[in-house]
Amino acid sequence: MITFNKDEFAPFYADYIAKSLLHTDIVGGLKQQQEKIVSFFKSIPENKQEFRYEIGKWTPKDILLHLIDAERIFTYRALRISRNDQTALSGFEENDYVPNAGANSRNMDSLIEEYETVRNATISLFSSLTEEQLLRIGIASGSTVSVRAIGCIILGHELHHVSVIKERYL
Repeated sequence: MITFNKDEFAPFYADYIAKSLLHTDIVGGLKQQQEKIVSFFKSIPENKQEFRYEIGKWTPKDILLHLIDAERIFTYRALRISRNDQTALSGFEENDYVPNAGANSRNMDSLIEEYETVRNATISLFSSLTEEQLLRIGIASGSTVSVRAIGCIILGHELHHVSVIKERYL
C-alpha cells in the first residue's frame, strides 16, 4: 500500500486516491484494471451504450472517451513532472471535452481500441520511471501533485466512473 504525504495531491483527489489503494503498485494496477475495463465496456449491451439516465448526463460511450482523454492529460502531467519540469500545468474543463469528442458517433470497439492504446502508453511510461521520478512534485490545476499520485488518480478516477455506470446505467 502506498502512503502519501499531504502535499502529494489536492483534497479533491482524495476519493480517487483512496479507491486506487486496493492496488499495491501503480503499474500492476494499470495492467489489472485494463483487462477489467475492457471486459466491462464490452459487456455493456448495445442498447445501453448511448443511454443517459437524465437529460444532459453522459452516456457510457461518453464516459469511456472521458476516461481516455483524462488519462492522456494526467499522463502528460506525469511525464512533465517526472522530467523535473517546474512549469505550472493548467487544468482542463472535462465538461467542454465530452460534447466535442463525438463518442456517440463511434462504435464501442473503436473506443475500446483507443483506450487500450492509451493505457499501454501509460503503462510504458510508469514502468520506466524511477522511484525518484515517481516522488517528484509539480503544480497542476493550481495544486501540488506527485507523479505517483497521478498514477493513483488515473486508477481511482476510472474506478469511480465504472461504479457510476453500474449504479445508474445498467
